[in-house]
Amino acid sequence: MNLTPKQLHILTRIRDIRLARGYSPTMQELADELGVSKVTVFEHVEALIKKGALVRQPNKARSLEVSPEVELPDETRSTRLPLVGSIAAGSPIEAVEDREHLDLETIFTPPGTSPRNTFVLRVRGDSMIDEQIRDGDYVVCEKASQARNGQTVVALLDTGEATLKKLYREKDGRVRLQPANEAYEPMWIEPDRVQIQGILIGVVRTY
Repeated sequence: MNLTPKQLHILTRIRDIRLARGYSPTMQELADELGVSKVTVFEHVEALIKKGALVRQPNKARSLEVSPEVELPDETRSTRLPLVGSIAAGSPIEAVEDREHLDLETIFTPPGTSPRNTFVLRVRGDSMIDEQIRDGDYVVCEKASQARNGQTVVALLDTGEATLKKLYREKDGRVRLQPANEAYEPMWIEPDRVQIQGILIGVVRTY
């Protein structure tokens, strides 16, 4: 959709105001916010409606809304998730954040659903092999600071190392990070020495 910079700015402000207030701005409110005349805003809004970028209900105040078919530049693509580093499925490794992305659109067709505050890690090691999580897999995780017993989590140790394991809270107060491979021993850690960074919600594998 071919929009001018001013039209794109107006479209973005209408979206942001609707999200913040729950209703659309008036023409005068838009003009005041943008520092232009009401006539100028009206012209841009009419052009946006003609292009199909804006939808307005006839004879109803504050009814402007962005067309559901429009994706603004600052909106995250539903299939593009931040790849923030690697996660150990063996011995813990240093947690390092890389500025990369994993685009699920290049792997799955049709594209997946919108992310729920998610991130992706590349697996290193085979300690979760019995959960069908292999070395080189990508694990899709939802950001979380709490998890239920038995959930597979991204656990950050107080040493600055991160690991992917099943979480169990024992009666003695300790946290058990349980691998899914008999070749590995569980990790027993005091609760103040570990932080939950995320919960596993999916695994991506390429061949």
